[in-house]
Amino acid sequence: MGPLWFAVAFIVIVILLRSIVQVNEYERGIKFSLGKFNKIMNPGWNLVLPIFQSYKKIDVRTKAVDVPEQDAITKDNVSVRINAVIYYKIFDASKAILEVENFYYAVSQLAQTTMRNVVGSVSLNELLAERDKISTEICKVIDEATDPWGIKVENVELKDVSLPEEMKRVIAKAAEAERERAAILTKAEGEVEAAKNLAQAAETMSSTPGALHLRTLSTINDVSSDQSNTIIFCVPVEVLDAFKKVSENPKELVEKITKKNN
Repeated sequence: MGPLWFAVAFIVIVILLRSIVQVNEYERGIKFSLGKFNKIMNPGWNLVLPIFQSYKKIDVRTKAVDVPEQDAITKDNVSVRINAVIYYKIFDASKAILEVENFYYAVSQLAQTTMRNVVGSVSLNELLAERDKISTEICKVIDEATDPWGIKVENVELKDVSLPEEMKRVIAKAAEAERERAAILTKAEGEVEAAKNLAQAAETMSSTPGALHLRTLSTINDVSSDQSNTIIFCVPVEVLDAFKKVSENPKELVEKITKKNN
């Protein structure tokens, strides 16, 4: 009886040791009894009886899924290639095992389909200018679809949007044309402002006696600062004014000369 009891005790100890399952802090265990879901095993040591019970561990940490490049067509019929990264975590380990066969593969396929659908609902300009908004929309759609699987989608980031070479050239030409248009408008606005200032200056000078003479002297002084310049200034401004008056009323000058001679 001694050796028999020893053998039985040894077998029992081995079974007990094999029945102890360690679940780490970042994991949850799904226990099945005779093929039926029993409970979720929390971190620590848990007892799982061989033959009668089985288990499966699930990592509940946040996972990053790299969605491969996808061909998509925007709302304005432009072909693009996009890829993204999805961040998600499991909040209900039992649903992740019982509701979907392979949640990792399912999330990846759902993300690819959703990306194509969302990109197809926006134009190319919206896709390039509002990537954050589109990422949020993709995240919302995937999160709603994966909620019955016990999965919470935390974030979706569009990594890259690739365009065909001909489309890149078209966008480059459009950007260049826009820059040229802005430059022409800026130059025209400057010329208008300069013309207004010149008109205002001319009006001020014409209404102030001697202002034009002072401006002429100032200009001569600026030009004469360079010794290589030669200035010929023979006719005073007053003489020019006199000729102007004569040209305006020559009869008056003739009458004055005739009176003086008489």
